[in-house]
Amino acid sequence: MDKNILSQPELSPLEHQVLEEYERLAGNMNKLAGRLDEMAARSSLEVGDGLRGLERKTSLAFTLLKTSVYSIVLQQEYEGGGGGEAGGSEGDGTWARDGEEEGR
Repeated sequence: MDKNILSQPELSPLEHQVLEEYERLAGNMNKLAGRLDEMAARSSLEVGDGLRGLERKTSLAFTLLKTSVYSIVLQQEYEGGGGGEAGGSEGDGTWARDGEEEGR
């Protein structure tokens, strides 16, 4: 953005901040456009290989997340005396907090 506009004394501090944000946004949009041009210039096989690798990493992260949640649930059931206090009956799909009715 033109530095003369930002140096004008009649701009309020808020207007100055807004113009600076627009300047940053314009720079980021230019970077994005350049990156998209680079990606468009690559072959579709190269892009596909990159996406396959990303899919594998995402799948691994999801599996690790599920494993962590399952481990936490088992730990809570073990600490709670086998699940009687910590949740619903095994396999019935209901969960209740301590002191609440099950099967609502």
